[in-house]
Amino acid sequence: MPPNPDHLEALTSTPNESQAAMIVSALKQQGIEAVAEGGLTAGFRAEAVGEVRIMVWEKDMARAHQALDEYREAVRDIDWDEVDVGERE
Repeated sequence: MPPNPDHLEALTSTPNESQAAMIVSALKQQGIEAVAEGGLTAGFRAEAVGEVRIMVWEKDMARAHQALDEYREAVRDIDWDEVDVGERE
């Protein structure tokens, strides 16, 4: 069955909105429309674990998986000890 161009699917999920926003941004840089959903429940401090899902159009799913793999590889190579995050406020 061919991909449905009007159907959103979950590509992946993250435990918080900031990680989801970075993935959505990386996908958009590759020309892939993406949105994060579930951020309001992911931040609750309760017994149930929340998650933020990154949603993409079904027609873009194969490209999105490739872009996600590339993003994860790039992030894995970051030496956070060398990153200048500015002065503490």
